[in-house]
Amino acid sequence: MMKFALRGATIFDGYTTHQNSALLIDGEHIHSIVSEDSIPSDFSITELTGGTLAPGLIDLQVNGGGGVLLNNAPTQDTLETMARGHAKFGVTRILPTVISDTPEVSIAAIRSAKKCDVKHSGVLGIHIEGPFFSIEKAGVHRIEKLRSLAASDWTWLKELAELPSIITLAPEQTSLEDIEAIAELGIRICAGHTNAHYQDVKNAFDHGLSGFTHLYNAMSQMQGREPGVVGAALSLKDTWAGLIADGIHAHPASMLAAINAKGFEKIFLVSDSMANIGSDKKTFELYGELIEERDGRLVNANGNLAGSAISLLDAVRYSINELNLAPEQALAMASRVPATYMKLDNTFGSFKSGYISDICWLDEHWNIAGTWRAGQKL
Repeated sequence: MMKFALRGATIFDGYTTHQNSALLIDGEHIHSIVSEDSIPSDFSITELTGGTLAPGLIDLQVNGGGGVLLNNAPTQDTLETMARGHAKFGVTRILPTVISDTPEVSIAAIRSAKKCDVKHSGVLGIHIEGPFFSIEKAGVHRIEKLRSLAASDWTWLKELAELPSIITLAPEQTSLEDIEAIAELGIRICAGHTNAHYQDVKNAFDHGLSGFTHLYNAMSQMQGREPGVVGAALSLKDTWAGLIADGIHAHPASMLAAINAKGFEKIFLVSDSMANIGSDKKTFELYGELIEERDGRLVNANGNLAGSAISLLDAVRYSINELNLAPEQALAMASRVPATYMKLDNTFGSFKSGYISDICWLDEHWNIAGTWRAGQKL
């Protein structure tokens, strides 16, 4: 495999920033960061024109991309098309997401993900969002698809556990025994589409729940005498939360409150993106219903939000420009932090020797200038 050096940009390694340095790539892996004048002679040099090199972005909630939606066709081709669509925005790894549907759809998505090339497809695993949800907090999820966990579900849950994976569920709709058993399989468990009380979430946390899906959305809110799911997310320190930073799904002040309460290393940015990302398509179907973009929002006929119209890079830009986060924080929240949540931070999310060489090159306005996945320029 080719050895090459990227020189001429600021380098953010996932933790700190390096000036006047070069990033050395040895094939599919990161070699090291050295001073610009210390590049070994056996590395070819690629000269960059400013900007920032950062670890490839990792999106843990991706419903679609490249013009396709996973629920509509849970195939290997769909997964790889989604990954290509998001790679246009510096996203080198995605966790394709199935929203509440039949077990057959979930099984097909899981088995399709197993067929994808782990290093080069960009498909990390699968996120199953539903169907064990609260009817009161269904959002765009079809109520007739929502149900309780059945004995037959353990077949696909055990298959899901063979991949890096998340399941989003409502703690009040799932027994503590089942939550504990899912966690013991190695699946990461997030609370979402839930009307739970604080104590429901605390009990679930004690049995293996570790995160929260699209914080503030489709969950019981914090009040003085009943903290609800939001209060649990902000106060349970050893949990992570996904945040859609688009100014639509949550108010900027609410986002900052969460970041201040938990610390940026417990918040991972997500897109919750749909088919339109990386595509010219402005409308698509979900559950056979037309979803369209209106004033930057993706909505169904009833006006309910149906995912988001942003890429993960848009969320990074919003965090820098509107939330005034340090670029290092925003970039970490879209790379190292999601890798840490998924327990993949020994492979992805930072520029350490031996890690997979996933890289995004961003210009001075935080637009994508180049992307490499496992050392291959996309």
